[in-house]
Amino acid sequence: MRSALLGAAALVALLAAAPPPKTGTVVHIRDDKFQPASITVKAGEKVTFINDDDDAHTATADDGSWDSEGLNQGQKWVHAFTKSGTIKYHCTVHPFMHGTLVVKVAK
Repeated sequence: MRSALLGAAALVALLAAAPPPKTGTVVHIRDDKFQPASITVKAGEKVTFINDDDDAHTATADDGSWDSEGLNQGQKWVHAFTKSGTIKYHCTVHPFMHGTLVVKVAK
């Protein structure tokens, strides 16, 4: 029994030392802002938009190429960006809210 506990303790220590897996980039929507307002990701990487605000919001590409549609408080939208380039985006509910997404070719 004691050796099993020691083995479990070693496993817990090993897991605690391992770096967390990369889960993509997160953009929080709070205080009527995209936070961070500008991000850079690799092509194919997923970006999660999370509405932490008390109003409904969207994340919508200025060129219309993608749209989260309405996100109520606590909702999220995940999208993988595959085309490289710079994309400006905004909230259709609050047009003064803007963000920039730079997608770079994965190496």
